[in-house]
Amino acid sequence: MTKNHPNQTMSKRAMVRPLIAAVLGIPIMGFGHLFLRRWRRALLWMALAVSVGLLFVPESARELLITGGSVPPLMDVLPLLVVNLVSVVDAFLLGMKQVAESTRAEMLDEDIETVSCPQCGREVDPGLGFCHWCTTRLDEPIDD
Repeated sequence: MTKNHPNQTMSKRAMVRPLIAAVLGIPIMGFGHLFLRRWRRALLWMALAVSVGLLFVPESARELLITGGSVPPLMDVLPLLVVNLVSVVDAFLLGMKQVAESTRAEMLDEDIETVSCPQCGREVDPGLGFCHWCTTRLDEPIDD
């Protein structure tokens, strides 16, 4: 069994978050962005949906959508569908970016070198210059 290298493609588990964001954005525009905790972006997509609906969708088609009556003609609601598709793609790509950033942050955390405190023996961050456990300075020689 081989161990996955950090530079390999994302695992299946990491891909779940962008997929959920995309699926949530299909029925209600902006919900994928809410799932990703991008509040302003979600509000912008929702406002864009309302604006496109009011400006480019005929009133008869809007009434059919609101009341849940028969399905309006495709050409009447095409502007809403296009904006929704772009929103879903945006939510998916945003989710992928978040996963990549968290993966990169985890890799950076693994690369940080630690040293052992000469006094207490616990691991400490060498950038501190002292042991945060026993407050011994790391640059001072310890007398035995």
